Amino acid sequence: MEYRLAAQVMLLRGNQTLLLKRENTGYEDGNFGFPAGHIEFGETVKSAAAREANEEIGVDIEESNLQVTGVMHRIKKVTYVDFFLTCHKWSGEPFNREPEKCSGLKWVEVEDLPDTMVPYIAIGISLGTDQMWFHQLES
Repeated sequence: MEYRLAAQVMLLRGNQTLLLKRENTGYEDGNFGFPAGHIEFGETVKSAAAREANEEIGVDIEESNLQVTGVMHRIKKVTYVDFFLTCHKWSGEPFNREPEKCSGLKWVEVEDLPDTMVPYIAIGISLGTDQMWFHQLES
């Protein structure tokens, strides 16, 4: 069995969060998710989150501005442990740095998510950002 760790970055601007529409990735294409990616060997959760946010949307985040708000254990062919991190402060204006993998960015109200969300991301958002949570998802 293969295990992977991933960091999911939820930028928050007031009551809005930034979503990316996936394209040409082979996974959940056409659906919205967060700037995210695998945690590489030797990285911390927060350093991976900051790196992924910079690579995907061109913002700089200091690790002290990231808060881990949830952990999701997804059991599939590959087992994932996703760390959900919130961020209220960053430098730079988000833009699409990976147009080959993302067809656009969209600020949305947290309570009014699009119907086309990556399902586990929608679950993570619904679990909240005001207290630490853990969720196990089996498929």
